[in-house]
Amino acid sequence: MTEPVGSGAATASLRDFGTYEACLARIERLAPDTPPRWGQMTVAQMLAHCAEVQEVMNGKPLEGTPWLLRLAGPLIKRAVLSRRPYPRGTKTHPQYLQVSKKDFEAEKRRLLAALAGFHAAGGEGARHPLFGPLSANEAGWGAFKHLDHHLRQFGV
Repeated sequence: MTEPVGSGAATASLRDFGTYEACLARIERLAPDTPPRWGQMTVAQMLAHCAEVQEVMNGKPLEGTPWLLRLAGPLIKRAVLSRRPYPRGTKTHPQYLQVSKKDFEAEKRRLLAALAGFHAAGGEGARHPLFGPLSANEAGWGAFKHLDHHLRQFGV
């Protein structure tokens, strides 16, 4: 088991009710025309991206993983669980890419449903298709860190 790197365990977790509620409030502040502070995705594409990532964390299969990415899984897991923020423009798994036009309201509902499912699992860990088993702390921190990165991307 790998705990988040840095000084002590991460404190933010989507398993925590307060953090979960704060993220929901941030999502509610988004609008269909919210511009990104960086990157190429529209806000609807970002919601679709975050929903897909969360659905995989919830147990959806991750398909089409290049062999080099599978090989680097432990290194990627370490970076994902570290306290260091994601660098802007980091490449993503092919399944997570969002290049087609997306419907803001539909993708928002999809993300909220995925987050609700994750939060309802409570103190359970997760099995990620690339990273393997995650403790409840790792899963909650990793899910928060990714969502927070993209909410910051859109200024909320």
